[in-house]
Amino acid sequence: MLTTGDPHPWTTHELSFGEAPYWAQQATGDDVFFAHAASVEKVTARPVVIVAVNGGDDETAAKVLPSALARAGALLVVCGDPQRVTTLLGAGAGV
Repeated sequence: MLTTGDPHPWTTHELSFGEAPYWAQQATGDDVFFAHAASVEKVTARPVVIVAVNGGDDETAAKVLPSALARAGALLVVCGDPQRVTTLLGAGAGV
């Protein structure tokens, strides 16, 4: 799950143990992994990717959508204000 605004509370919790253990969880691939959209380039492919467009600037949100799609093996779910998401997609997200 990627968030464009405030991080998911689980992200904050897991990062409290440090960056290395946090990113090591992603490598195991055996649980849901939460990250901020700004870290999308570090995120590996998963069968399902969820993007919560929950704030943040439009540039970051527009950038994360095609990157998330490229990492979603079977399904990409985008949650957020439908008008904002539509605007972001029209702003060159390429999805």
